[in-house]
Amino acid sequence: MPAEIRKTLLHVENNLIEGGKVAETPLTMIAAIAVIRNPWAGQGFVENLKPAILDCAPGLGQLLTGMVLDAAGGGDKVEGYGKSAIVGVNGEVEHGSALIHTLQFGNFYREAVGAKSYLSFTNTRGPANASLQIPLMDKHDAGRRSHYLTIQTQIADAPAPDEIVIALGASIGGQPHHRIGDRYQDLKELGHDVDNPAAV
Repeated sequence: MPAEIRKTLLHVENNLIEGGKVAETPLTMIAAIAVIRNPWAGQGFVENLKPAILDCAPGLGQLLTGMVLDAAGGGDKVEGYGKSAIVGVNGEVEHGSALIHTLQFGNFYREAVGAKSYLSFTNTRGPANASLQIPLMDKHDAGRRSHYLTIQTQIADAPAPDEIVIALGASIGGQPHHRIGDRYQDLKELGHDVDNPAAV
């Protein structure tokens, strides 16, 4: 059966001043969040997670992607992206991983924003009000450090012990006043082939 969703939340933050200096281009970060009942709750150790993955992940991917796109004003506006899961204390970290580390979930988001890089992620276990952290990276360029960002928030009553918090994150813009360069400058200084950074 599809995911049993207790509630959804939309987190939007606009960073207008950083380091005491007004941002020439404000940074917007968005998190679309669903609090769901852990589909494996109360079953003991479940060997085969696939049936529940197929039941739950596609609907969650579609729902959260739609929330991000509505808040951002379209997939073309999204520059940085990522995903996260927090499993309640009665579940396994693998339960959260099962739902976010499947193409049945992530491909809705990748295709909607036209991404080339992989979705950065966290998957953890915790109690209600645990810190939800969604690491982001540029959707086209994994070496672009201006978009190495983290959305951080929490939900006072989630996850309950038998729940999972599932989230997608997005940025419109990068770190204000970015000045540490990109990965490629480091590679060049170290004498590596900047045209093939993946080989390093």
